[in-house]
Amino acid sequence: MDRWQAMRIFARVAETASFAETARHLHMSAPAVTRAVAALEDMIGARLFVRTTRSVKLTEAGSRYFEDCRRILSDIVEAEAAAAGSYATPSGTLAVTASALFGQMYVLPIMTEYLDAYPMMCGRTFFHDRPVNIVEEGIDVAIRIGHLPDSGLTAIKVGSVRRVICGAPAYFEKHGVPTTPADLKDHRIAASTSAWTSSEWRFRQDQRVTLHPSLQCNTNEAVISAVTEGWGLTRVLHYQVGPALLEGKLQIVLSDYEEPPLPVHVLHPEGRHAPAKVRAFLDMAVARLRANRLLN
Repeated sequence: MDRWQAMRIFARVAETASFAETARHLHMSAPAVTRAVAALEDMIGARLFVRTTRSVKLTEAGSRYFEDCRRILSDIVEAEAAAAGSYATPSGTLAVTASALFGQMYVLPIMTEYLDAYPMMCGRTFFHDRPVNIVEEGIDVAIRIGHLPDSGLTAIKVGSVRRVICGAPAYFEKHGVPTTPADLKDHRIAASTSAWTSSEWRFRQDQRVTLHPSLQCNTNEAVISAVTEGWGLTRVLHYQVGPALLEGKLQIVLSDYEEPPLPVHVLHPEGRHAPAKVRAFLDMAVARLRANRLLN
């Protein structure tokens, strides 16, 4: 077996953490997969996996080699596609992730436009209010809100979003408008129980107010619905209530106390080696998101 094929098998085992799954995917026998990895380990002179009866995990050397393999295999695929003339035509499946409401409101329309433009493509979306490991979960593109940790991912900034406190005009007519963060303690508060929320609301100049919401919902949509009906106040990201603000159903208060906006980035792991399907989606997504006035 040549080295390229052995690297391909090794990379698949690393991605699936399973010799059996790799064998099924590559239409090989499990012993053949095991022999290929063992031969590669002998060739390199390093152990790539720690194997037990229940798990397959990369060694430290294996993790480093896996990153190199992904880059080398990507280069090979790119070269073959370019030679075949197919590199300029997106095809296959594109996996995209974003937070739940942002994905539904802003990413899904981009995905459907993309699929209309490239009929050879299929799309998969993963909209979660939790961190998603792009590499481990096989994601091609991610849209992230917030400051990014250091990583090997390529990041393109497309805008920013504000954390805003808002309520319905009818609520303010009945209960008054808070003029300082401390005034929030005198108002009814609705909040989401998602992983991104906290009972401590922070403001400029390190002002902090700890609030105990009278209403807690497991989705931002439910909170926004209650507040739009005039039940109380909430704090959300600006884009989440964009349509309601434009229609006058909600209004923002305490804007002078807001923290600096959070950046919005489009991420992908391929760098300059991104295949045509990713590059085409990036071009479209970056243009559409930068043109969205709720992100600027």
